[in-house]
Amino acid sequence: MRTSGKLAAVAAGMLSALLFSAPVSAQASKPPAARNVVLVHGAWADGSSWSEVIPRLQAAGLNVTAVQNPLTSLADAVAAARHVLALQDGPTVLAGHSWSGTLVSEAGDDPKVTALVYVAARAPDAGEDFVALSAKFSTMPVRAGVQDHDGLTTISEQAFLKYFANGVAHKKAEVLYAVQEPTAASLFAERTVAAWRSKPSWYAVSKLDQTIAPDLERFLAARMKATTVELDAGHLSLVSHPREIADLILAAAGRGK
Repeated sequence: MRTSGKLAAVAAGMLSALLFSAPVSAQASKPPAARNVVLVHGAWADGSSWSEVIPRLQAAGLNVTAVQNPLTSLADAVAAARHVLALQDGPTVLAGHSWSGTLVSEAGDDPKVTALVYVAARAPDAGEDFVALSAKFSTMPVRAGVQDHDGLTTISEQAFLKYFANGVAHKKAEVLYAVQEPTAASLFAERTVAAWRSKPSWYAVSKLDQTIAPDLERFLAARMKATTVELDAGHLSLVSHPREIADLILAAAGRGK
């Protein structure tokens, strides 16, 4: 029995390594070639958080639009994303960071969307209580810096610079703090559908994330059988590692190497 237990532990370790090594190719076939990319930013941010990724995608010949995502409700955010998706001509990749993984999971059912990309993002299942799911994983330090002002939340400057933007150059982090978008506290409890159950998905795990537990990100990526990369990055990997994030989106657009 003791030998059997050791063998089981070794097997479990091998499975974990297979699931979470970087990169992980969970999808064998190349996705349809897309000509458009729609980017949605997360909570406490605006579209400028994609500013280092956008030129790399444009240089590859893609038409790129960053949605200025209202963070007042899921319905408002979905309406803004669907408006932009309606303007796209042909196959489109929908990519979201952080909270906007929820938005990708909801608006990603649009027939123009051929692939989904999650960047250190939520990826709820249909109707799932994501707050309850998150509680099964480590509470990250940024939580203590979230401030509520009449139902709208912001992150304190100290927590933003130290935890939310860890790994980002200090001057750049200060700019991102200055443009952070107040986010409705109710937003985090809203429930959604799960477009990832029917669309191919890609996921960038931030191994140094202090906002969403990296193990939660790994769980979400494995559950959706996403093609996954792990980055030595904090929560804002789209800012600190734009080349890797752009490469992931290009792969989802059928333009990867």
